[in-house]
Amino acid sequence: MVAKDFDADSYANIHWTMRSGFFLLLAIILEAIRDIAYMYRIRLLTDKKISWRNSFQTIMLWEFASALTPSVVGGSAVALYIVNKEINNTGKATAIVMITALLDEMFYIVMVPLIFLFVGYQELFINTEFKLFSFGNFPTETIFVIGYAFILLLTSIITFAIFFKPHVFKKVLENIFKLSILNRWREKATKTGTEIVITSEEMKGKSFIFWTKAFGSTLLSWTARFLVINALILVLVTGGDHFLIYARQLVMWVILLISPTPGGSGVAEFMLPKFLGEFMNGYGNEIALGWRLLSYYSYLIIGSIVLPIWLRRVYSRKKTS
Repeated sequence: MVAKDFDADSYANIHWTMRSGFFLLLAIILEAIRDIAYMYRIRLLTDKKISWRNSFQTIMLWEFASALTPSVVGGSAVALYIVNKEINNTGKATAIVMITALLDEMFYIVMVPLIFLFVGYQELFINTEFKLFSFGNFPTETIFVIGYAFILLLTSIITFAIFFKPHVFKKVLENIFKLSILNRWREKATKTGTEIVITSEEMKGKSFIFWTKAFGSTLLSWTARFLVINALILVLVTGGDHFLIYARQLVMWVILLISPTPGGSGVAEFMLPKFLGEFMNGYGNEIALGWRLLSYYSYLIIGSIVLPIWLRRVYSRKKTS
């Protein structure tokens, strides 16, 4: 592929060059770094009870489940099943999945103010509306603010509940869902409260170094995830504000997060050229395809290969024990 000047306004024949090959390889390496950081984190959270090989299978199946379920649901239920099968401890598995989700949200909460500080508010958003479930169409700013506020509120509540008052949180939750209008969800609320208490007990006494490593691996994984698109753009285009490209992905991510389609499929391919089209020099479809091949379809393929191997391993181990 030939890298073209950022402001070129016409297509040229696409040929492979050393430069384009380098950035394509970089995109693949960044995707691998994302997964290795996740593997390190899952080993850390399980006190290294999962080997590197088994952590690879765990993360691939976790991503596989996330790709097959709507973004608003995620692969957490499947992840809980997978981690429990690996460590044979339901309480600890519950804590690991919950803390993993909490760390992911913390990355977003920390990064957004930094992005606003260095990029500014106006540059982040595009003049396009998106549908928010059945509530109608809203500007990107509105969806972003709603999404970020929800993430901030939910993360704050869960953090307080896990690290400060887990039993109080459980009691409050149970009392709230005793109301007749909410009674139908009382059982699920009780289960959530129990999971919070279990997580608190499992994570009690973890050192500052432990949490530094856990958040550091989260930061590395998410940064590599976003930089994949930067690298793919550089395969075809030279120039562009790559800090802004990175920042815009934070905005796009919150819309993908609330997408009702599996893995954000369809929405992702539609949104990428809209958010980053000005940096793509007309190659939006090609870059979007490369991105989804690396970050979505690859996990469907790898997950479908790993799944029977993993099932054979965990169930043969169960029969042996």
